[in-house]
Amino acid sequence: MATFVLIHGAWHYGELWHDTAEALRAKGHVVHHPTIGGNEADADLRTTHAQACAPIIDYIVANDLRDVVLLGHSYGGTVISKVAEVTADRIKRLIYWNAFVVQDGNCLLDECPPPLAQALEKLAADRGDGGCVLPFPIWREVFIQDAPLELAEQAYARLRPHPIATFTDKLDLSRFYSLDIPKSYINCTEDMTLTQLPEFGWHPRMSHRLGMFRLVQMPGSHEVMFTDPVGLADAIDRAGRD
Repeated sequence: MATFVLIHGAWHYGELWHDTAEALRAKGHVVHHPTIGGNEADADLRTTHAQACAPIIDYIVANDLRDVVLLGHSYGGTVISKVAEVTADRIKRLIYWNAFVVQDGNCLLDECPPPLAQALEKLAADRGDGGCVLPFPIWREVFIQDAPLELAEQAYARLRPHPIATFTDKLDLSRFYSLDIPKSYINCTEDMTLTQLPEFGWHPRMSHRLGMFRLVQMPGSHEVMFTDPVGLADAIDRAGRD
């Protein structure tokens, strides 16, 4: 039995882990899925990356969680890397699921294909409130292309605006890259979100930055938490085992 803390990606929040969390609990694991700062309902969309990480650090410490298997999805990879710097003594393993492993000194958008980065910045500029919303056509064709249309629409309706500063803040990750914590990388093989240019992608571009790591692969899109939550739970179980 393991203690998992599941950290969601951009536009998501903790409750969206429900089906995957239940599948992990059915395997006997303890599962927590808190919400990152700035992704709560009616959150301040001018949240910085440091402010986004603070509630996760507080959650782990306040609940005295130890021997944690800490997982980050997508943008959540940047969060778990910073959280690990503060809570390393409580973490048993880090798991990155199609997640950003940002180079020291970069921001998340530095790691994206330029057309995607530019589109997200324009979406935020057009809103003017510090947030950005993913257009449905991108969600449908790039993020969740393995879903029936009805499921894609239902999932999209549950998303929230996301603070753009968490994408543009430069991250000092020098301490993270010195940590000696076991790591795993889950790669969904049909994930299209970073494939607009051939030199971009999740694995091995992001995963190799972890040094030695355990690789677990499964079929599916960037959003298998909606399209295959049981399969995702199985992948998480394998990625987190001793």
